[in-house]
Amino acid sequence: MLLPAKTEVARHLEQYRSWERLLLVAPMDHAVRGNFENAGYTLCVLMGKRCAREAVDAAEHYLRGGRRAPGDSSATPAPVAAPASATTSVSGTRGRRTPGAVTAFPPPERAVRPGAVPETGQ
Repeated sequence: MLLPAKTEVARHLEQYRSWERLLLVAPMDHAVRGNFENAGYTLCVLMGKRCAREAVDAAEHYLRGGRRAPGDSSATPAPVAAPASATTSVSGTRGRRTPGAVTAFPPPERAVRPGAVPETGQ
């Protein structure tokens, strides 16, 4: 398995931490939140993880000299569900997701044939 260059991992981890600090200062700034989420996504891709928190942990472990490969989940703890406040906005409607939030997809709507008889999928 190809491993990412440690200099790239360190650079992207520092960018993530910088945006994280800015987001703590200005949590309602959409540009800061977007850049923070993009930095988290980049770490996810770079480290082969599904959420930003796991990617940050894997990046820190990798930079400390750990031998765990970036996609190896053998030492990764089980994911924890995100609190409801992490996936809902102030008004209670679904808003933008925070990095690492567990998301659920709504069930697909039933297709309706031209004769107005819904398909049952059977």
